[in-house]
Amino acid sequence: MNRLLVDGGVRYAVQDLNPRGKKTIVFVHGWPMSKEIFECQYDVLPEYDIRCVSIDIRGFGDSDKPWRGYNYNQLADDLCKCMQECNLQDVTLCGFSIGGAICIRYMARHRGARVSRLALMGAAAPSFVQRPGFPCGMTLEQVEDLITQIYNDRPRSVFNFCKQCFATTPSPEYLQWLQGLCTQAGGWSTIKCAEALRDEDLRSDLSKVRVPTCILHGVQDRICPFPLAEAMHQGIRDSFVVPFEKSGHCLFYEERNKCNSTLIDFISSR
Repeated sequence: MNRLLVDGGVRYAVQDLNPRGKKTIVFVHGWPMSKEIFECQYDVLPEYDIRCVSIDIRGFGDSDKPWRGYNYNQLADDLCKCMQECNLQDVTLCGFSIGGAICIRYMARHRGARVSRLALMGAAAPSFVQRPGFPCGMTLEQVEDLITQIYNDRPRSVFNFCKQCFATTPSPEYLQWLQGLCTQAGGWSTIKCAEALRDEDLRSDLSKVRVPTCILHGVQDRICPFPLAEAMHQGIRDSFVVPFEKSGHCLFYEERNKCNSTLIDFISSR
């Protein structure tokens, strides 16, 4: 694992698995998790000569946890700096949940630099909450309640959130492992990113995505409902949707074989 210094003196934790792979995928995790969430992908993709680079966003996992910098612009700028420092080129950028939102803002704000393909996995986009003219997503009251729960009892709120991420029932051991990843985050960063999910709106960013885009989304997702995938597809010109019929939010685990084969085919396509 490398520790990269980005703007403002914040150090990011970056894992580079199979650095000699012919193709490269860059993973950006979801709220309030870490880069370890893609374990089922790390176990398989390198066998197909794919380099797997994964990043803990600020405030989460093994990265620094500063007080500020949790808006999408800053998180996209941090991602850009990490890509530059790692000298990545011609990558498939893959974002899960809030990671998908960060990747969309990166594509719009940095004109898709170094990215040839985009994979959006259960992405919290184009808006995590319902807005005038946009009835998809959670209600404002639901997100406000979640933030209040985090202030009052973060471990319990995280545990309840993790349980909602699945259409099936994971093993108690997996659920405990997932909860442990989530509680590595700073309490303040968990709250501030939840506020970003509440406040940020990416609808105007979608048309600025100019690369082939694969939208992987669980049909039974209770965190980022499936209509969000359809809205992203409508807004991103060169995109297609792969529904995961048996999955909730964590499709990379519940239908890991389908997820892996979809990513492998997409990364390898011309």
